[in-house]
Amino acid sequence: MKRVAILQSNYIPWKGYFDIIRKVDLFVFYDDVQYTKNDWRNRNMIATAKGPQWLTIPCGTDLNRLVCEVRADKAPWRRKHWASIEQNYRKAPHWDYFAPYLRDFYGREWEYLSDLNQTFIRDVSRNVLGFGTEFGDSRDYGLSGAKGDRVLDLLKQTGATHYLSGPAAKSYIDESAFEREGIALEWMDYSGYPEYDQRFAPFSHNVSIVDLIFCCGPDAPDYIRRETAP
Repeated sequence: MKRVAILQSNYIPWKGYFDIIRKVDLFVFYDDVQYTKNDWRNRNMIATAKGPQWLTIPCGTDLNRLVCEVRADKAPWRRKHWASIEQNYRKAPHWDYFAPYLRDFYGREWEYLSDLNQTFIRDVSRNVLGFGTEFGDSRDYGLSGAKGDRVLDLLKQTGATHYLSGPAAKSYIDESAFEREGIALEWMDYSGYPEYDQRFAPFSHNVSIVDLIFCCGPDAPDYIRRETAP
């Protein structure tokens, strides 16, 4: 059995994104598709005393681009994002556990949004959360077709027997096409995550993974593995 997930890269994603990664053998970044403005590709939220705060990477207004073609603006967004994170998490229990990585991450020059997103996701998955999932990139597969057909082509090339999809794809995926190809289609369930000691009330599940790591440190994976949650 080989379980595969295919998703566009997101900026410092929430814990549900990493839960999908945890559940599959191969996670494929799907960044050679249309870029959408004001989406999770270039922004996410952190918890603050005033409620969730957006951190947004300025990427210009041109929508005629693939995700992998989007360049991160050279404006001082990296310094601003790091300052917001430091202001809201420097008193978190596990600040020293994760701050060195993030300080280095925001100290680097990033040309492409996709490279920035993928690097963070791979590093956190492997080195912080300890997941053994393999990663791939859709650009490495000579894909054809559109939407569901393109996803099927990618899955067949990876040798997938099971496809774990986010629930938003129910609006366009043809389940019968997967049945014909002998690929079992599974839908991700984001319910049931346990709460943890977040710094600010009310509790929010939807903030970036950086919140969980700063608050829980080495125990962060326990709040993603719902079947073994505290």
